[in-house]
Amino acid sequence: MQTLILIFAGLFGLVFGSFFNVCIYRIPRHKSIAWPASFCPRCRQPIKWYDNIPLLSYLFLLGKCRHCKGKISIQYQAVELLTALATVLFVYRYGLSLWTFVVLTAIYFLIILSVIDLQLMIIPDRFSIGLLILGIAFAWANPYFEGLWWEKELTSFLGAGVGLFGVLGIALVGTWIFGKEAMGGGDIKLMAGVGAFLGWRGVITTIIIGSFFGLVNALILMIWKGKKGSDAIPFGPSLSLAAAVNLWYLITPAMLVIEF
Repeated sequence: MQTLILIFAGLFGLVFGSFFNVCIYRIPRHKSIAWPASFCPRCRQPIKWYDNIPLLSYLFLLGKCRHCKGKISIQYQAVELLTALATVLFVYRYGLSLWTFVVLTAIYFLIILSVIDLQLMIIPDRFSIGLLILGIAFAWANPYFEGLWWEKELTSFLGAGVGLFGVLGIALVGTWIFGKEAMGGGDIKLMAGVGAFLGWRGVITTIIIGSFFGLVNALILMIWKGKKGSDAIPFGPSLSLAAAVNLWYLITPAMLVIEF
């Protein structure tokens, strides 16, 4: 039975991942995500339903648009696969419960904003603020928070505050030390949303783990794409990956101290 549930979860993730690609392209460009129907960004021709089946259509079309023969970005398949994988993993982790749907919504937000940040170096407020509202609204169901429902809500509010003002303080100090913007406003608001889900301890470990992921990403970009140390590199994807790790299994600061 569990295997069947996980298969459906993967299919569910593939379908939503296809829709998320629409969101990634249209939301930063202030276009409707409902109309018009999917179209090729090069030739603007509408994409038929049979050319829009997650993963399969890409294989059948050999990675090219049916009309203009332009190359289809691998991003579309990557987002579909990542969404499917995340859906399967978190359904496996938490089962079919309210919290599963809440945390998957958060993961989906993180996926969309990460790709947008990678492409355009921006994090739309609707996702970071959405995380904040979602985390606070469902704090009472959060398995990582202890106490009565109102104590869990206070924990969420505290985490959001630490995420917002703590990271803002880090950003201001970093800007003063390095003479340039250390963290963007989108990253700061993102951490407020993360704090609402993970509490203040999760904020700390998300920043630590995210900084490690960010360093690895920076090194890869320097080696493969010739980026310089002074070049701006999006931090949202690294923070999002660290937050996803914590949403799977909350890592506290004490755990990091013990490990290292």
